[in-house]
Amino acid sequence: MQEVVRERDIAIARISKIVDNLIQGNSLYQERLDKSEIIQHLVNLLDKFSPEFINALSNGELTDRIDRILVIEAVSGTLNDLTAEQIEMFDAAVKRR
Repeated sequence: MQEVVRERDIAIARISKIVDNLIQGNSLYQERLDKSEIIQHLVNLLDKFSPEFINALSNGELTDRIDRILVIEAVSGTLNDLTAEQIEMFDAAVKRR
């Protein structure tokens, strides 16, 4: 049982460090994301996987996966921030495609 807790703690530490590095290196993340909320969200996701699975991922692979989640979190709701005029421009651009 202690081994599972230890593996989970290692996974959380890796996730936290990666989130920290990604947020520090991206102004969009800094502006739109709350680091502690993101870490908590990722820890909740961690509970759906075994800590061994997370710890078996290379740093590069885990960073890529976390980065994809951060992108989604950062841009979700972006359309809600648009003015009526900006929404019309967006709709017109989408129709042209």
